[in-house]
Amino acid sequence: MEKFEELHKQYDLMIHKVIHSLHIYKNKHEYYQTGLIALWEAHENFDPEKGAFPAYAYSFVRGRILSQLTSENRNEEKSIFKEADFFEIIEDEKGNDGLAQELLYSYCEDLTENQRKWVLYTCIHMLTVSEIAEVENVSISAVKKWRKGAKERLKGLLEVK
Repeated sequence: MEKFEELHKQYDLMIHKVIHSLHIYKNKHEYYQTGLIALWEAHENFDPEKGAFPAYAYSFVRGRILSQLTSENRNEEKSIFKEADFFEIIEDEKGNDGLAQELLYSYCEDLTENQRKWVLYTCIHMLTVSEIAEVENVSISAVKKWRKGAKERLKGLLEVK
């Protein structure tokens, strides 16, 4: 073990240089650990008859870090949807209903109950006059009266503010 600690001290800068040369800026510590493990394996597998250890260690450590980079990039591409259009596809149907209702109610304080119903059905539920009449079990002309009264009052309130 003491021999590897000496090896670690000797090749510490080399591991940092490999990380720097590959432009790794995220998870440097993780890649450093991969480099240390690769150095250990290089030390264990080294055959002096095939060449010098420094060159072998450098290529082994660099290869192992590159393999990890490739693997992590492949996994990241699989798990992260990078298209900006992705977020436009998702619709939050119920997300702001409470806030929208509060805002509408703040403008509808001076309206009658039926006029409020018309505003909510129209603005939040996107119902037509005939659909509102069907839901409320009233005539279409009654809903049109609610609409007319609500529009007049809201117009007057907005002009005052």
